[in-house]
This record gives sequence, C-alpha cells and structure tokens, in this order.
Amino acid sequence: MKALVTGGAGFIGSHVVDRLLAGAHEVDIVDNLSTGRPAHANPAARLHVTDIRSARLAAVFGEARPEVVVHLAAQMDVRRSVADPIFDASVNVLGTLNLLECCRRAGVERLIFASSGGAIYGDCDTIPTPETQPERPASPYGVAKLAAERYIAAWTELTGAAAVALRYANVYGPRQNPLGEAGVVAIFSARLLSGQPCIVNGDGEQTRDYVYVEDVAHATVQAVNRSRATGAVNIGTGVETSVNDLYHRLTAASGVDAPARHGAAKRGEQRRSVLDASRAKRLLAWTPATTRSPSRIAES
Repeated sequence: MKALVTGGAGFIGSHVVDRLLAGAHEVDIVDNLSTGRPAHANPAARLHVTDIRSARLAAVFGEARPEVVVHLAAQMDVRRSVADPIFDASVNVLGTLNLLECCRRAGVERLIFASSGGAIYGDCDTIPTPETQPERPASPYGVAKLAAERYIAAWTELTGAAAVALRYANVYGPRQNPLGEAGVVAIFSARLLSGQPCIVNGDGEQTRDYVYVEDVAHATVQAVNRSRATGAVNIGTGVETSVNDLYHRLTAASGVDAPARHGAAKRGEQRRSVLDASRAKRLLAWTPATTRSPSRIAES
C-alpha cells in the first residue's frame, strides 16, 4: 500500500514510518523539519520538505499518489497554543484542511489522524476516560484538535473515504526532543543527566497517562491496516501517574538526588488525564505492550 505520513521525520512519525516500511508499505514523508529531524527520516522513504499549509502539498500528493494518509504533523505545545492561538489554528486547523483538500483531489481512501486523548476531553469526572465522554477542551490546542476531528468527519461523509482519529495519551520514548517539544519524560531526563534543575508546574499532583512511542506506532499501523476501523479511538495505558511520582522515579533511575523546583501552574492544562483504551482493543486488536506501572516508567 502507498502511504503518506505527515510529520514523518518527527518523534512519533518516524516510528510510524519505520513500522510501515517493515510491513512492506511504500512510504512518502511530508515534514517541514521545524521539529522533525532528517536523521530520523527512514532513508527507505521519500522525504518531501514541505509545510502542510503550503500550496506545494498538492504537488507532493500528485507525485506520491497515496492510498492512505497518516496525519501526524501538528503544533503540539499546549502552552504555545495559549500564548499564540492563531498560529496553533493555522497549523492544526488550516493545515489539516489543506491536507484534506489534497486527499480529496488525489482520491485518498483512508486517513489516520493523530488527535489528543487529554486536551480534547479536558477535566472530567470519568477516569479512565472513554471516547463517549463529552469533549470539553480547555486550551486552543484541544479546540483545534477537536475542530480537525469534526472537519475530517465531514470529509468522510462528503467523499466516502474512511478515517480514524487516534486520541493519543502522553507519548514518551526515543527520539523525543527535550528542548522544545511537549514531553515531560524527555525534558526531565535530559535536565537531570546534564545537572540542570527541573521545574514542576503547580503542586505536581496533576496526573497523566504515559504511553510508549513504539506502542503508539503499533496502534497507528494497526489503524492503517484495519479498513473497517473508523471514528475516535483512545490510545493509552489506563495507568495514572502524577508528575511528582514520575519525577521521583526518574531521579531514582538516574541516580541524581536533586529536589524539583515548583513553578506556577500553567493555564489550559488539565488536572487529571488517563484513558480507557478498551475500544482500541476491540477495534484495532491493540493493547500496549509496555504496560509499566508508575514505579517502573522511568526505566524505559
């Protein structure tokens, strides 16, 4: 199958590309390299250095002629979305619309969209949170991801194509950039190993569902391969871990005895986030292989 992966030189996207190629798919990558790295782009794939908002994207589709598109390119920083919601929307909404129009013209049959399993739901009473939970995003990032899901649903109705919105939990693992990307595991690990202080926002009792990147890549390729899978699907572990607990585990694993500094809580970030991924098990035959408890997450 011919696949096009946006953000395929990035943290999650590069792992997805590797798995697609291992499954004998032909892969083209679209990445503007703002956060992605050429070294992460598998040389067996064709790399097109193009922004998803660019008019040049149509020419890439004409050359690649994909049957399936995996859309991972995004502005992914919740805090930046609060500070600059127009930029966030330009990438996550208008960029997605440009992509959808290219998909329509190229006759793409299937789209896999990387959505958010935390920012879309916002703070809610149902923990772990299923896909049936009403969406209450508290940040421009969450609003943009939800808007993109709605546009994609309309696109499927208008074109007859199929789509899956994978609502990822907090992804961590190799190739994650600790210098600007969202990803507290990478940020804390890099700072501890370089002797720099770590800042915990607020009291540190906010919780997240940390899911390993290889598991996320596996789920994404399962969504590519299972043509009957559609709609929103949570991708997480169901394990709830506080930032304080995570920090303590990382200091123990690194052998660094350094107390965290606490800063102000950040606007737009939810208090608790952990996902019910039972639909992924039913629909994608997927469960996380890396099911570490909070006490072992730092060992990854």
